[in-house]
Amino acid sequence: MRYRVFIPTAGTGSRLGKMTKYLNKSLLCIANRPVLSHLIEKFPRDCEFIIALGFKGKLVKDFLELAYPDRKFFFVNVKPFVGIGSGLGQSLLCSKKYLQQPFVFLSCDTIVEEYILPPDHNWMGYASKVNLSSYRSLNIFDNQIKKINEKKKYSGHNLSAYIGLAGIKDYSTFWKAMNKGKNQAVKQGEVYGLRSILKNKSIKAKAFTWHDTGDLKSLNSTRAKYQKKDDPNILDKEKEAIWFVGKRVIKFSQDEKFIKNRVHRSNILKYFVPKVVCQRKNMYSYNKIKGHILSDVISLPLFNKLLKHCKLFWKTENLTKHQNSNFIKTCKYFYKNKTKDRVYQFYKNFDKEDKKENINGEKMPYLSDLLERIDWKNISSGLPGQFHGDLHFENILWNKNKQKFTFLDWRQDFGGNLQVGDVYYDLAKLLHGLIVSHDLILKNKFSVNWSSKKITFKLQRKKTLIKCEKYFEKWCVVNGFDLSKLRIITAIIFLNIASLHHYPYSLLLYALGKKMLKKELNK
Repeated sequence: MRYRVFIPTAGTGSRLGKMTKYLNKSLLCIANRPVLSHLIEKFPRDCEFIIALGFKGKLVKDFLELAYPDRKFFFVNVKPFVGIGSGLGQSLLCSKKYLQQPFVFLSCDTIVEEYILPPDHNWMGYASKVNLSSYRSLNIFDNQIKKINEKKKYSGHNLSAYIGLAGIKDYSTFWKAMNKGKNQAVKQGEVYGLRSILKNKSIKAKAFTWHDTGDLKSLNSTRAKYQKKDDPNILDKEKEAIWFVGKRVIKFSQDEKFIKNRVHRSNILKYFVPKVVCQRKNMYSYNKIKGHILSDVISLPLFNKLLKHCKLFWKTENLTKHQNSNFIKTCKYFYKNKTKDRVYQFYKNFDKEDKKENINGEKMPYLSDLLERIDWKNISSGLPGQFHGDLHFENILWNKNKQKFTFLDWRQDFGGNLQVGDVYYDLAKLLHGLIVSHDLILKNKFSVNWSSKKITFKLQRKKTLIKCEKYFEKWCVVNGFDLSKLRIITAIIFLNIASLHHYPYSLLLYALGKKMLKKELNK
């Protein structure tokens, strides 16, 4: 049976707090794919989808067009989607011209494990053993819906939670009620029309294994349920996301210039990075590359092979006197000014301040004093060349059959320069990834305790990465790199990214960066 599916995405996702500051809630990640992908892929390929757009609606539309070019979508702009007159019923009413046939209603924060029935009869999805206080409930008898209850207004026996999933065969009855319902229909949404059907027709009850993603607690629980061992280790970023959908990889950024520059640099770095096949203002896509994330297969011999490959990649540039002067100014801003700004942002984000605390039993000066002690002239005298900008093991793929490395998630620029960056920054990014394993961070293999006078932290490390770090330091010396400079830049990186990551990982990064910086400056 060919049919249509209605998915409302217009809401702001207010129950998810900061998670939906830059993204629609239907684009939040579950197992490195948006919630929306888990919904779309439950239906046959010939299904047609009606997507109600509102909050961050352009992003929803762009994602679906990039991820599913062979699927049929009808996009409806819902007005208003916030404030007076908004509601789930308004999303339906704005979309009714596309739904003059049997259809499936599916909330954009509902994931189910089972096959979803076509709308060849009226049915509603439910889940048992769920706390009913947060959801509408259904009175069910002999697999038939007897009553649809509003939140916290349930009574009687055989109660189960309604999960925002229904098959609507009698669409004429549904729309007749929705059109007459006015404010109540707007407020109650699809259940207003379903109640009208229930007055004269039967609605079957269909049990599902349900995973809610509409609030933080439920989202985190669903993420844990769907996480797989071999999934890429990607840490959450507030303004960025990366999704793996079928044979496509899609990168999102809130910053349009970020995306534009990323795409431009993919042409500069060709042969070393994947080819971008499609783009929008806030996202681009490329075909998935076969291989293993380097962190999953790393060994000392393979690391040595990577360094040989990197030497080919880091082709240095001979700059004119004027170009070199500008390059030094860029490096100074990139390392010094940006670090001070990011540290200030860290204090603001996490309600901290610069102190002479004790870190892991060692007395520390003010961080501002440590930053003043850095020889910024030396740090800013970088090595100009081709650069990646975020070169750690999670951003490197290894294809054993082809004996080929592919670099992923390259930086959009270096201080505004798309062609030339500091090779030392790539070296420091490699070292930072050897010290802190993303895989172990995701598994919470660290701890940090922060009081007014003392910070203690523990960071679990992999033996292979420790061996690679020791080898890397020797390799840097043999190849003429300044090891002390490299380690200072690495400490600066930890301090820089502390403000960008989640609590309490952010606190660990700050403490680690400050401790490492003091150690290097005191040598």
